[in-house]
This record gives sequence, structure tokens and C-alpha cells, in this order.
Amino acid sequence: VQLQASGGGLVQAGGSLRLSCAASGGTFSSYAMGWFRQAPGKEREFVAALRRSGGTKYSADSVKGRFTISRDNAKNTVYLQMNSLKPEDTAVYYCAAAYGLILSSIANPQQYDYWGQGTQVTVSS
Repeated sequence: VQLQASGGGLVQAGGSLRLSCAASGGTFSSYAMGWFRQAPGKEREFVAALRRSGGTKYSADSVKGRFTISRDNAKNTVYLQMNSLKPEDTAVYYCAAAYGLILSSIANPQQYDYWGQGTQVTVSS
């Protein structure tokens, strides 16, 4: 499975961005999908994830109420809608796919089998 993330950019605090991650080379609907981010000097951290059907969503406390993950299995694409952005959201954002995701470990990057190349999000104050 190949993942291609896009949609990052520079935005002012309080603004919005929508990230997209297009998948190819596999059966997209077979994978749970997640978004992670990594700021300079920090470890990669979980942002949000959803199951294969898209019905159940999970997100980190730091983004709850501001970020929404969704997927369109017909388009082989997962999205991350980011609203009310803060400077601390600045990071490289990565999408990831997991074939056999254990829900209790959904925030563990090691659970994910495939990764996109990352897209930079910069939020200015």
C-alpha cells in the first residue's frame, strides 16, 4: 500500500486546513487509518484514527473538538479536517494504515503497517 499525504501549509492561529491521504496498491477498505504528527525534537504522536468502516473514530485529547478524521472508501482517501488551529499543532503530519489494528493500542505507531511521506503544517501566532 502506498500512501500520499497532501494539504499541509502555513495558516494563522484559529484557521483551518484539511489534509488528505490517498491510498493505492491495496484494498483500502481493509485497513484502519490513522494520522500522526511529529514536531521538531519530539516523538511522533497519535492524532486520530478510524476503523475500516469509518464508523468509530478515535482522537487524541489535544485535538478533540477541533480535528475530525473521515474516510471515503470509494475514493481510497482518508481526511483530517483541522479547525481552530494552534501554534502547538505545528508539525509534520503523517497518515498511516493498519491491517490488524488492536483497539487498545490504536495510538501506538508500531501498530501501523504503512506510512505516507508526511505533509508540513505550520500555524503562526
